[in-house]
Amino acid sequence: MMRKTALVFAVFAFAAPVFAEEGGGLEVANTKVGNIASLQRGARLYFNYCSGCHSIKYQSYSRLAEDLKLSPDEVLSNFAFTGAKIGDQVVSNMPSKPAVGDSPAEGAEVWFGKAPPDLSLEARAKGPDWIYTYLKSFYLDPSRPVGWNNTVFPGASMPNVLWELQGTQVAHYAPAKPGEEPAVEKLELASKGKLSAEEFDSAARDITAFLQYVGEPAALKREAVGVWAILYLAFFTFLAWLLNKEYWKDVG
Repeated sequence: MMRKTALVFAVFAFAAPVFAEEGGGLEVANTKVGNIASLQRGARLYFNYCSGCHSIKYQSYSRLAEDLKLSPDEVLSNFAFTGAKIGDQVVSNMPSKPAVGDSPAEGAEVWFGKAPPDLSLEARAKGPDWIYTYLKSFYLDPSRPVGWNNTVFPGASMPNVLWELQGTQVAHYAPAKPGEEPAVEKLELASKGKLSAEEFDSAARDITAFLQYVGEPAALKREAVGVWAILYLAFFTFLAWLLNKEYWKDVG
């Protein structure tokens, strides 16, 4: 038994630094999927800055209206920029490849090197902390075709679509050893955006929360049901205690 315990302890002791290394450098998003106001703000930012390239094809406009406490008209007027109907899935209008009759230079695969991915499951695949930190980690890089790079995802084909809000960042590099590429040591704000640093953090958090919700819309209802389940168990435990007390009161 002691050998098994020691083995389990050794496994977790070895795994701990591995997990820490995988999550190293990521900021904590502190998202609250149950905060409907945050989801509404995140949806507005997502559709204004991200939906032109990225689809969330497993989500429908009607589900957005229901979960985000918005009317169908509000959803269509604020989010549906492709002429979609309320029952349609949220699909980007950007073609991934040139359509018949288009110029060979048309299409996302030509413009960015590859088609922008669907983001329906991005939060489930990489986690909210990754998305939150990624949105904050773009910096100017003239060596890249898009003019931008990212410390969380180096070589990303995506430009910083939120630069107008965040401002522009430049990288400061750590001294590199011979034969090695210099590593980014820190990012510094070179020009201010429309939002302060705190306001941009909130905006990035709202977008992250929205994508977290999109990855698992049932989480909203599950959390609500969970609260009632806990209250029921607490009430049942109280009744059981009263019954036990009544049953044993004459036993002495």
